[in-house]
Amino acid sequence: MFPPIRNAAFTRDYFLMVKRYYALGQFAKKIWDDSVIVSIELYKIIIPVTIIVKVLQEVGAIKYIAAALSPVMQVVGLPGSMGFVWATTMLTNLYAGMVAFTMLAPGLHLTAAQVTVLTSMMLIAHSLPVEVGITKKSGVRIRVIGTVRLLCAFLYGWLLNNVYLLLNWNQHPNTVAWVPKVKSSSLLSWGLGEIKKLIIIFFIIVGLHLLLEIFNKTGITDVIIRALRPVLHFLKISEKAMTMVLVGMVMGLAYGGGLIIKEAKLGNIDRKDIFSALVLLSLCHSLIEDTLLMVVLGGQVSGVLWGRMLFAFVLVYFIVKIVDRIPDSFFEKFLFKTVSPAHANID
Repeated sequence: MFPPIRNAAFTRDYFLMVKRYYALGQFAKKIWDDSVIVSIELYKIIIPVTIIVKVLQEVGAIKYIAAALSPVMQVVGLPGSMGFVWATTMLTNLYAGMVAFTMLAPGLHLTAAQVTVLTSMMLIAHSLPVEVGITKKSGVRIRVIGTVRLLCAFLYGWLLNNVYLLLNWNQHPNTVAWVPKVKSSSLLSWGLGEIKKLIIIFFIIVGLHLLLEIFNKTGITDVIIRALRPVLHFLKISEKAMTMVLVGMVMGLAYGGGLIIKEAKLGNIDRKDIFSALVLLSLCHSLIEDTLLMVVLGGQVSGVLWGRMLFAFVLVYFIVKIVDRIPDSFFEKFLFKTVSPAHANID
């Protein structure tokens, strides 16, 4: 009698083990497949835009944009030459803007308040060709989100400058904590660097999907949502979109936006929730890494983090109030275009 019992127990354990490995394999396959889908959508935006911007850099087009921004810089209390820094940041990324800043800032005798104004504007409006393209993939029209980011960057810079002058805050000379190294300018070095970035992006997305699945399985997502429910109600952003908003606010718009693209194509999130979430993320994302980058240039936390978050929350609150009251026909025609599951929209 004993051998059959042992065999039956062995068989049961064996099948349980196979079942667990199969479930684990299916879990890993889902994470991988979802990550590939999101990465492909991001690469469709990042690769062509990166090449176009590089061409603009090489032909010197950025300097003409910088010249046009010079009067804007003076309105927010900055030297006109800082227009080149902002133009570089908007068309490329924060790192390129940092290099431009360290080349132009010496000799200008900028105050900590002025640098905080500049870096805050850089945080709100940077990497626009790529990031605006990501929001477009989710349905928000380019002209809308591009205008929102530019106007909000200017408005916040103007408000922050006036607050600092009125209260006489941060009027001491600015100190740069770190100067980024200028890398090789060869096309080969640039190309290898961009390929490395794409690979890193893919594995970050894999990690994000894994983390989100773990959060969902363990109930951590529910705990976070319950804790943030008052803020959600204030901003009128649905709980379905909140996880992706959190990812974007911590990791960056490319990652949070990439997840929203997938959900938008699946039709899992209401279009007005997508709009609200992406407006918030456009103004307030990558709160850790990007903020630290600006702090090392001399940006004060009061402006580049706390003030920016407060500004974004209040602004999104009023934007959502307005969007809730406009007719759906107006919303679809001018602000948002529903994304088809088969392909992204063309604005």
